[in-house]
Amino acid sequence: MALTYSEVGMTGTQAPLFELKGVDGWRYALADFAQSKAVVVIFMCNHCPYVIAVQERINELAKDYQRRGVPVLAINSNDSVRYPDDNFEAMKERAKEQGYVFPYLHDADQSVAHAYGAVCTPEFYLLEPTSGTNFIIRYHGRLDDNWKEPQKVKTHDLADAIDAILAGQPVSAQQQPSMGCSIKWKM
Repeated sequence: MALTYSEVGMTGTQAPLFELKGVDGWRYALADFAQSKAVVVIFMCNHCPYVIAVQERINELAKDYQRRGVPVLAINSNDSVRYPDDNFEAMKERAKEQGYVFPYLHDADQSVAHAYGAVCTPEFYLLEPTSGTNFIIRYHGRLDDNWKEPQKVKTHDLADAIDAILAGQPVSAQQQPSMGCSIKWKM
C-alpha cells in the first residue's frame, strides 16, 4: 500500500465525459446526469484500506444527497489482472455485500482515471452541470478530515462543497487533497 495524495489543478476545469459499465449491468454516461444539481464522482476500489474505512460514509452520503438531486458515481480503475480483488466480479460482490446505493462502475482501460488526473483511492470530485452536457469540476479533494475514525470527524469537506452548490454559493477554494492507496496502473 503506497500512501498517495490527490493532485491539485482540476478544480475549475471542464470534467471529461465518460460512459462505463456498472456492476448492475447498466451503462452509465456522465452526460445522462446533465439535469442534476451536481454529480459526485469517486475513484475507489475494493482492496484499499482507506476506501474500506470510508465506504459506509460514502454510502450514507449517497443516500442523503441522491434524494436531493445529487447522484454519486463510484469508479474502480485499478488493474484487475494484478489486483484480482478489484475485478468486475469482486466489484459486484462488494456492492452487494455493502448495499451500495450508487452505481459502481468499472474503468477497465483506465482512460477515465487518466482523463481526470486521479491518482489515489478514494479520490473525490464534485461536478456542476453548466450547459448541455458540460460539467465543471468545483471540488477535488477529501471526504472529510478523519478517514480512520468517523467519530472524530470535524469537517465534512465534500458535503460542505455539495451544500454550497445546492445553496447557489461558490465552493470554497480551500480544498484539502484526498489521500489513499495509489491507483494500480496497468504495466
